[in-house]
Amino acid sequence: MNTVQVERLLPHRFPMLLVDRVVDLVPGESVTATKAVTRNEHCYRGVGAHTAGVCLQYPPTLLIESWGQTAGILATWRSPADQSEQSDAHETDRVMLLGGLSGVVFHRPVLPGDVLLHRARLSRALSDTAIFEGETSCDGEVVMSVERMVMAFRPSGRLLPSAG
Repeated sequence: MNTVQVERLLPHRFPMLLVDRVVDLVPGESVTATKAVTRNEHCYRGVGAHTAGVCLQYPPTLLIESWGQTAGILATWRSPADQSEQSDAHETDRVMLLGGLSGVVFHRPVLPGDVLLHRARLSRALSDTAIFEGETSCDGEVVMSVERMVMAFRPSGRLLPSAG
């Protein structure tokens, strides 16, 4: 699944679409996706050659976001037949929300040039909530592990401000 296909599953767009490719997906069980970190990332904007020697660590919040988007692909996956019926397979009447994270460990910094492999596994699914676990690795080394992430889906109409 390439970036165009990923865009059909997630509502995210540049600069916040942080998944490049899905390399494996087992519906209802697990997903593996890649993210290439480059100096062209929005977070490195304005960082010039004069900062040579300064650690250009990829922000941990964006690392979590990228992993969470990978989990979101698993949560919103529909069969290819269902996807072809709509131009965008993500549900526009429901919003994907991060409910909480626990047991997140950063094992080493992520730097430009790293190609990340996100693995997310579905631990439990309820009607409007999913619980995931997993890790991110680079060159076979775990760079981040996630013990638990809760993702909730809510009707978009309930999240709009009231007219009063």
